[in-house]
Amino acid sequence: MATKLYTIESLLVGKNYRSRNRHFEGEIVSAEKREGIWYGENTEAYLIEVNAKGLRNKFATIAVKVGE
Repeated sequence: MATKLYTIESLLVGKNYRSRNRHFEGEIVSAEKREGIWYGENTEAYLIEVNAKGLRNKFATIAVKVGE
């Protein structure tokens, strides 16, 4: 039996993202873990690139819960 190994980056890519305060949405095309940004216990920060259906892709930093 083969087991697939997923990373948070691979799970984020291809998902739809909608910004609450920057007023854009689109598909996440890349994700990269960021160091030095703290959102709280059991979270990690990720820089995502979003294809916002415009001339340029948009970037945002998001928090991902990684534990209980």
